[in-house]
Amino acid sequence: MDEKNQIISDSLVRIYTNILRIEESALRKSQFNNLTIQEMHAINAISMYDHKTASRVAKELHLTPGTLTSTIDRLTKKGYVERIRSEDDRRVVRLGLTRKGRVEYRAHAAFHEKLVKGFLQGFDEKEVQVIQRALKNLEEFMNEHS
Repeated sequence: MDEKNQIISDSLVRIYTNILRIEESALRKSQFNNLTIQEMHAINAISMYDHKTASRVAKELHLTPGTLTSTIDRLTKKGYVERIRSEDDRRVVRLGLTRKGRVEYRAHAAFHEKLVKGFLQGFDEKEVQVIQRALKNLEEFMNEHS
C-alpha cells in the first residue's frame, strides 16, 4: 500500500475505534447506562416512528434474526422497545420504541449531531460536499462488501 493510502487506512481504523470508545464512554455516563452499544444501535435502527419488522432491522444492522431477537427481548424487558402486531396480518410483528426508547433515540441523535458539528467545524461548504462525497463512496463500498 502506498503511503497516502496507508495514512487514510490508519486514520479510518483510529476513527472507528475512537467513535466506539467515545460512544461507550458517553453511554456509561448517561441515564441509559443499562444499555450496551449493540442495544443502542438497535434502538437507532428501529427509529422513532417507522415500526419496522425485525427482519428489516436485522438486515440494516447486518445481524442474524436470532441475534436481533435476543437483543429485542432484552430491550423489551428494559422498557425501550415494544412489539406491535399488525392490524392487517396478526402474524406480522413490527418493532416500535416506547417513550423511554424515544428519549434514548433523541439523546443518541444529539450525540451524533455534536460529533458531526465538531468534525465539520472550520470547513467551508465546498469542502463539506467533498467530505460527503467521500463518505458516500466509502459507505457504498462497505455495502457492496458486507
